[in-house]
Order: sequence, then structure tokens, then C-alpha cells
Amino acid sequence: MSSIATAKTSAFDVASDVETLRRDGVVGLKGGLSREWVAGLHDDMMTAFWEAIQRPGGAVGRGPRRWYVELHPEALSGFVDLATHPWIIAMAEATLGRDYQIVEVGFDTPFQGARNQPWHRDFPSPPDSYVEHRITSLAFNVTGVDVTPDMGPFEVAPGTQWDDGRGWAHEMFPPEVCWSRFAERGVRKFPQMGDISCRSALTIHRGTAHPSPIARPVLVLGFDAPGAGHAALHDMMVTRDTHAALPATLRDHLVCRVVDKLVPITQKHDIEGLVMG
Repeated sequence: MSSIATAKTSAFDVASDVETLRRDGVVGLKGGLSREWVAGLHDDMMTAFWEAIQRPGGAVGRGPRRWYVELHPEALSGFVDLATHPWIIAMAEATLGRDYQIVEVGFDTPFQGARNQPWHRDFPSPPDSYVEHRITSLAFNVTGVDVTPDMGPFEVAPGTQWDDGRGWAHEMFPPEVCWSRFAERGVRKFPQMGDISCRSALTIHRGTAHPSPIARPVLVLGFDAPGAGHAALHDMMVTRDTHAALPATLRDHLVCRVVDKLVPITQKHDIEGLVMG
């Protein structure tokens, strides 16, 4: 996976996309990657899943028949393509500043039998967000398949990224009495291979029921503004030779340990309220 030549690398309006992100908490770029590139990404994710599910802490449950797997960048043959994608970099710089940090690489995958998740956000909101309405972290997502209604599509409640949430369970899970508000706003997303989305992980969302026999892996690339602190929840590693070969424009933003040999990741960020679903 070395080419995104057929992707729409120039047909976007960053100012408009940032405005949409601030209003809705999520925005997308249609056809930002080639389908051929994404096919390779899909294979990398599923290979990583079957390896991770066999070791403790390798694949963390996010509800019945749904798992999250963190990756080292070298597990993705197209990591450099993705992490230097023009739209991703433009959105990160415009939202988080020029000193943005790449702190997480992973993927979520529901299989047949996954159920509706509770409405939630991925971590507690900082005062920067619920008081000052600043976005201090971003999650970029890339689907590995063309999503259909029976594939447990991602559902998001636009505009909820500014909700305070300090009174919620773990400051992440609104009480069930509030769910009707999110359901009324809820929009199910049906991205196709090649689409990229950018969202605040604070925007209230959930995975939905997945009766399809086809798994739906979706990549997560996590970015922070300086000081946001989410790197402490992860433990990315890169081998010395690979780190030295990275473009400086990527290497300077990647928060990772530089090691002689990669060690499998034991995940630190276990979203307790999703484990049982």
C-alpha cells in the first residue's frame, strides 16, 4: 500500500470542514483514499485482530461481539500515507495547532451479534471543551468496508461535543433518562471504502446492532493538541530503523517509544461502561 494517487487530495475546503466540525462534532471527506488502498488496510486490520484476540489485553471488549485493538504504526503498511494525508494534516493543524500530536492508532470491529452500545463519549471532557468550546483532540476514522444498514453503523448525536458530562458515570456515559435527546439527534453514518471522517471523541455516539455476517473494522487515528494528555493512555512503539526513515514532518508529531524490538500492546484505555454492553 504505497499509493493514494486516485484519492481526492485537493478537493476539500478546510475552513468549511472546520466550521462543520465545530457545529456538529463530526465531518467527513468522501473518497479521500483509493479503494485499493483501503482494501490493504482492511487486510492489515483483520490480520492484527486475529493475532490480538489470542493474547490477554490484546483485544479489549467494547460490548458483546465488539472489540477494540491498538496497533503499532508498523502493523499498517500504509501508515505513512494515512498520517501524512493532506486533509488529515490540514484538519489537525486548523483545529489543534501546528504542534499537534499523533497519540493513538487502533481499530474497532463489531462482528455478527454485536448490540447497540450505550450512548457515550470516549473520555471525560476537559474544561477547555465544556467551558471554552475548544476541541483539543480528534479521531480520524477510515472504514474497511462499504457500510450497510445491517453492519451496525456508527450513530452520532451532532452538537453534543460541548456537553459538560461531569455528572455522568465515568464522566462519559449519560444516564439512560437522557438517551431520548441523543436518539432524536442521532444520525447513522454509512461511509464507503475511501471515505475519511474527523470527529471530536467527545461527541456523543454509539455503535449499533450488527446482524450482518460481515465484520466492520474501522481504523482510528487519534490526535491531540499539546497538553491534552491522551498519550498517557497509549503506548505506541516504533523500531529505530523505521523511526529514522519516517518523514520528518511525521516523525516530529508522533508520540511513541523508539525501541529495538516491538512488544505487543497491552491496552491501557479500557472503557469500563462498554465492556459488558
